[in-house]
Amino acid sequence: MIDIQALTFRYEGAEKDALSDVTLTVPDGAFLGIIGPAGAGKTTLLHCMSGIIPHAYRGDFYGAVLLDGMDTADTRLTDLSRTAGTVFQDVDSQIVSSVVEDELLYGLENFGVPREEIEERLSFALEKVGIASLRHRTVSSLSGGQRQKVAIASLVALRPKLLLLDEPTGELDPGSSRQIFSLLRTLNREWGMTVVVVEQKIMLLCEFAQRLAVLSEGRVVRDGSVREVLGDIEGLEEIGVNCPRVARFSSLLSAKTGRKLPVCVNVDEAEAMAREVTA
Repeated sequence: MIDIQALTFRYEGAEKDALSDVTLTVPDGAFLGIIGPAGAGKTTLLHCMSGIIPHAYRGDFYGAVLLDGMDTADTRLTDLSRTAGTVFQDVDSQIVSSVVEDELLYGLENFGVPREEIEERLSFALEKVGIASLRHRTVSSLSGGQRQKVAIASLVALRPKLLLLDEPTGELDPGSSRQIFSLLRTLNREWGMTVVVVEQKIMLLCEFAQRLAVLSEGRVVRDGSVREVLGDIEGLEEIGVNCPRVARFSSLLSAKTGRKLPVCVNVDEAEAMAREVTA
């Protein structure tokens, strides 16, 4: 579980807070999406969850972040990384090996995994993430989606409880983006892994996430189920969130018919609603 209590953070030399009085709880097994306009503090919040802040970035840090009961400010980053694995926005910046197999071995060896466990963990992670056939490929020969999967597999092999991802589909085409989210859902549902994703492709995110937290100017202004959060289209668009068209559609249809219709989160739901209303 992640328990964030009255968190405020200002980067060294900055004129204003990047995060201000943030309180948020992410229970074990959750799939949380973090959304908000540019500059809202989404990446900063993710770094605070992982412990990268305050350990790797200087600044004024107030409040507390508890990661599986560990206070991130008082716990070594290497210890925190055994519980929370992070996939950065620029995935190439965290891949250190030239061959896929070596990338997974690097993390396993650094974590001191017993030699007799390494092959089992490596093979298991590659298979579950769906890239066993890429084991001996060079990283430079892979597509963007494949490199994302390598980064995720490297973390899966380490078996963290929590997976944090910063815009994992930013450079991917629609097909590869959906593959990544399908993989995250499998990790969440079948393995019980807690997943937190910062994502700009909100319609895609809303199909897979269970909850949304909305940031604006460093504050959490919404926190609830996907349908609860998307139920306030006007409020979200007022702060600069580009809401999914299917959610806008159900909102407009509610206004037109005078009925309180449920919020649509995917195309299938929108089509079904249209058929029902026009029947």
